[in-house]
Order: sequence, then C-alpha cells, then structure tokens
Amino acid sequence: MKDFIKRIFMNDHVILGVILLNTVVIYLQESGVCHPVIFGLDIACTLIFVAEMVVKHIELGAKSYWRDGWNRMDGILVIVSLPSLVTPFVDASSVDFSVLLTLRLMRVLRFFRVLHFFPKISQIGAGLKRALRDSGVVLLGFFILLFIFGMINCSLYREVAPQYFATPLDAIYSVFRIFTVEGWYEIPDAIMAATSPLIGKLSRLYFCFLLGAFGLLGMSFINSVFVDAMVEDNNDDVKYQLDRIERRLEQMEEKLLNKE
Repeated sequence: MKDFIKRIFMNDHVILGVILLNTVVIYLQESGVCHPVIFGLDIACTLIFVAEMVVKHIELGAKSYWRDGWNRMDGILVIVSLPSLVTPFVDASSVDFSVLLTLRLMRVLRFFRVLHFFPKISQIGAGLKRALRDSGVVLLGFFILLFIFGMINCSLYREVAPQYFATPLDAIYSVFRIFTVEGWYEIPDAIMAATSPLIGKLSRLYFCFLLGAFGLLGMSFINSVFVDAMVEDNNDDVKYQLDRIERRLEQMEEKLLNKE
C-alpha cells in the first residue's frame, strides 16, 4: 500500500494530469458553471496536492524537500491555495468582494505548478537569470532615461495634456508608452490640439525624436543585449563543438603529412 501511494503521488505524469484537470475545473467555475461535481473535483484536486506534498515530505525529508527549488515553489503554491477550500461554502452575497477575490486568486495560483513540466524550463530559467544579470546596467540606464524624460515632460506638458502628464507617475508611464511604440502618436496629437500650431509641431518633432532614439534604436539595443545573454550557453556549446572539429582536422592533417 505504501509503495502504491508513493508511485501515485511521486509520479509527475499523475500530478500533471491532476493539474490539467484542475485547470479545466477552474475554467468551468470562472465561466459560471456551478455544479456540485465541479466543486467536488476542485476540492479533490486540492487535497491531492496536499497529499503529494505530505508524501514527498515523508520520502525526501523536510529539509531536502524545501531545498529543491521546484518543490519549494510547489509547496508554497499548495499552502497559499488552502484557503480556497472554503470557497464553495462561501456565500458571495454575504462576503466582502475583496476576500472572495483573494480566495479565487489563490485557487488560480495552482496553474503555476505546470511550469516545471515544460521541457528545458530549468535551462530557460538559468538563461533568464543570466540575461537579467548581464544586461542589468543597460536596463538600469533605460529606467534612468525613462525617469528623466518623464520629469521633463511632466514639467513641459502638465498643463497642456494633463491626461498624460498630470503627475510624475503619469508622465513616466506616457514616456514608457512612447519607448515601447504603444499608441505614441496619440500623445503629440493631443498636445497639438491643446496648444498653438508652432508648439504642437515642435512637440511632434520632439516626440518623434524620443520614438526614434529610444523606442526604435534603444529598445532594439536592449533586446539584442538581452537575447545575446539568454543564448550565451548555446554560443559556448557551438564554440566548443567548432573547437573540437578544428582539433580533429588538425590531427588528420598531421597524419596525412606523416604518411607523405
């Protein structure tokens, strides 16, 4: 019996199946399907996740369990989703909406458990961590420029276009829209409509400069640095293979020369 339980709850394929089932159940619940079977399946999935965590604690030990990154993530998600067990028994009309929303959010967090079933997810995570580390200075420079131009635009256009530059935070967000080429033209058009033609045209030129210098060139540079850091391991593997091929060619060339 003990071996059977271990085979069930230590089997990644079984747990993945439960996660996918729970995904369908939560989708149906959020779509307004309120059937007792659906609520029962939701509770059953949660209890299976709890049982899995308990079995792994018994088999691996608490220290070994929490030392592993994926187990630590799974354990935290299981713990924070436990309050969702009371969701089916809560009357939405008698409970504060924020509390109900929190319970639902905790239930949805279970979806993140599927991450470590993706192929090569550990390599992707390591690449992402390396890319953030290697491109940290570039990203810091980007946010500094974002802050500077946000402050400049807040001072220049607070009265002209308060919907975009009323506060420093609004201004920074508007500059971020320009840098990411997201609806950027709406901002100079609004300024053009609210001020004199000369200031409006100069403002258009100014925002076109921001778009070209930081939206197109700047973001392309950041993306290239980030992607290069992400695939650095792949480049190292290719370089290693090329070095091996070069050494073998040199050895073959030496053998041919010796024969002659």
